[in-house]
Amino acid sequence: MISVDEALGRLFALCRPVGTETVPLRRAAGRVLAEPVVARLTQPPFAASAMDGYAIRDADHKPGACLEVIGEAAAGKGFSGVTGPGEAVRIFTGAPVPEGAERVILQEDVTRAGDAITLGDRLEEGAHIRAAGQDFSAGDRIEAPRRLSPTDLALLAAMNIAEVTVARRPVVALIATGNELVMPGEAPGPDQIIASNSFALGALAEAAGAEVRMLPIARDDAESLRFTFGLAEGADLIVTIGGASVGDHDLVGPVTEAMGMERSFYKIAMRPGKPLMAGRLGRSVLLGLPGNPVSSVVCGHIFMLPMLNALQGLPPAPAPLRRARLSQPVAANGMRAHYMRAQVEIIGGESRIRPFDRQDSALLSVLAEANALLLRPVGDAARAEGTEVDYIPL
Repeated sequence: MISVDEALGRLFALCRPVGTETVPLRRAAGRVLAEPVVARLTQPPFAASAMDGYAIRDADHKPGACLEVIGEAAAGKGFSGVTGPGEAVRIFTGAPVPEGAERVILQEDVTRAGDAITLGDRLEEGAHIRAAGQDFSAGDRIEAPRRLSPTDLALLAAMNIAEVTVARRPVVALIATGNELVMPGEAPGPDQIIASNSFALGALAEAAGAEVRMLPIARDDAESLRFTFGLAEGADLIVTIGGASVGDHDLVGPVTEAMGMERSFYKIAMRPGKPLMAGRLGRSVLLGLPGNPVSSVVCGHIFMLPMLNALQGLPPAPAPLRRARLSQPVAANGMRAHYMRAQVEIIGGESRIRPFDRQDSALLSVLAEANALLLRPVGDAARAEGTEVDYIPL
């Protein structure tokens, strides 16, 4: 068995970026930016008012000053004249500050009568003007690679970028294996169960930017497996579920090796998820996950998601870790890293984590309640309540 870190290193070595495509900005949410973007304009393009009020000269910013209102500036329609001594321009948020004006006095700080305003006794120090280029300037760059968030899209739009070059969506083929499986909605036989793992893994992959192909269930015979692997041709990542162990009916390894699979490793020192296999099958990366529901989904978080990031050109990195304090003591861990299903809560302003009592790898109901995987390293000593520990958010 190899460690989780070594397994990740070998998986990243198998992952080659899938290439790029150019898409409209509206379709870029969640995609990985593949090429830097350069701003085409300056924002704001002019000095703009940050408030509703009156644009005046600094010399006139005195309590009790009486000024003549000579015009108006609104967003999208500025004032074309010059603000001279003793003059003010009615101005609204976002409007260009007129020539000659050096500050904006708030409308609530003045009294207006006809075309004249009188400044109040208590005036704010702030100028309430947004300088040209305060946000960004033409030529500023957004570097790649970067997974684009909703706020990134707003920034790109403000930079006058209509389309971006992003990583192509990696194609993931999911293959559930086993005579015992039927699809949701079917009536299972007396010795059968519903195939559930593919739905969680498919949702995880799509949320990470992948295009998912959920293939028919492969039965526990070589002919069925070969047929289903044929349907996966062209996928960037083939994920099998079950059949990767060493039992008489676990045929994924022998069948794929007969098809030319170059195995990278088999078995990892972790729980849940020990019988995990990986390699390259033609142009596809193969990730063979355990069949137990929890093992499969946990391995999806720890291995499949980082692989999908790497396939999209992001720097290779494990699942992000966070820190919390134990809400209860935990016993010493053994010789396999343990990813315990757990619940993280904010108590008294700090994160507290509580592992569930039941950790069986078949219990989807427990996994559905969990929002974290408490990481217990290999050989970790018993830990008391209040000890700070690592966890992976779910």
